[in-house]
Amino acid sequence: MLTRKEKEQIIEGGLKRIGENKTLVFFDFSGSKANKLNEIRGKIRKEGGLVEVIKKKLLRIALEKAGADFNPESFEGQAATVFSPEEIQPVAALLVKNKEIKILGGWDLVKKRFFPGEEVIMLGRLPSREVLLAQVVGTIAAPLSAFLYVLKERSKQVA
Repeated sequence: MLTRKEKEQIIEGGLKRIGENKTLVFFDFSGSKANKLNEIRGKIRKEGGLVEVIKKKLLRIALEKAGADFNPESFEGQAATVFSPEEIQPVAALLVKNKEIKILGGWDLVKKRFFPGEEVIMLGRLPSREVLLAQVVGTIAAPLSAFLYVLKERSKQVA
């Protein structure tokens, strides 16, 4: 059982992390092995994020103090929280790869918007921003390349 002082410290720590980050992603880790959870923590840490297990009630209080209208107590089971300074997509992409966890949802602290678990999973399956931009450029450049190829072959026939 945590003392009142320990709970206040957890709330203050959560409030500090909320202030330093852009997004929160919640996932259920019940049934996962400890080494798998540590592996996830390491991958998230490499991306600049942090995985913490905070009691849902204490996290709700920290979110209320931060001005977020969100209640993590609505999640069933054990919920871990990913604090990320990035957008939700890169974090979701890392979590989607792990079949042992269940993504519960996400919260955009900047836009104050909740993402249901299914939406976070869909965002995690999208290619990265750089890949999408490369695909757009390729789509725009393809007709130009084809036109230049036709001109080149046509010039060979004329000469």
